[in-house]
Amino acid sequence: MRVLIVEDEPNLGNQLRNTLEGAGYAVDLARDGEEGHFLGSTETYDAIILDLGLPEVDGLTVLDRWRKEGKATPVLVLTARDSWSDKVAGLDAGADDYVAKPFQTEELIARLRALIRRASGNASAELTAGDIRLDTRSGKVTRAGEPIKLTAQEYKLLSYLLHHKGKVVSRTELIEHIYDQDFDRDSNTIEVFVTRIRKKLGQDVITTIRGLGYSLDEPAETAS
Repeated sequence: MRVLIVEDEPNLGNQLRNTLEGAGYAVDLARDGEEGHFLGSTETYDAIILDLGLPEVDGLTVLDRWRKEGKATPVLVLTARDSWSDKVAGLDAGADDYVAKPFQTEELIARLRALIRRASGNASAELTAGDIRLDTRSGKVTRAGEPIKLTAQEYKLLSYLLHHKGKVVSRTELIEHIYDQDFDRDSNTIEVFVTRIRKKLGQDVITTIRGLGYSLDEPAETAS
């Protein structure tokens, strides 16, 4: 999953980026509203964390522009403002959730996970396909109850496919959602990671749809 953070306070921005990367997200960081608006308009994200008190262009204006441009990416507003009127203004501008500073990092990540799950139509924190389970809270993956050790990139790819279970996901879409903007998008590593996941979870876990991409579905029921 790929997240954009728009935060002008250097220490907080870096802390959030490091924390989210440690939690398995690909993260881009913008330091002002102008850069944030540009990235949110031109890049693909699963969620955005947006500070309201930004230089160049304020957060409410950035958010309003995204929504008028038709950008439906879930946005978590992050701000030092905690009055009810500021909360209403943020939500009316198109925010999906609101956290006031100071905040607990665990709460922010939990709210971010919830936004991403809801946007992809998943209500539970545990994503499943047959006997495969991925717990978005702990980052643990199991098959038939047995723990499976995945690398960070394998986890990101599996997580994205599970969030979009039953849908065909192109290689380009996977690259856009599991890597930050600096990644070499001509790389063939998606195929490498798919092969590794199949070796660890079974050859039938991910289906290649020739010319279109990959799909992860519920396994077919076997006749008794």
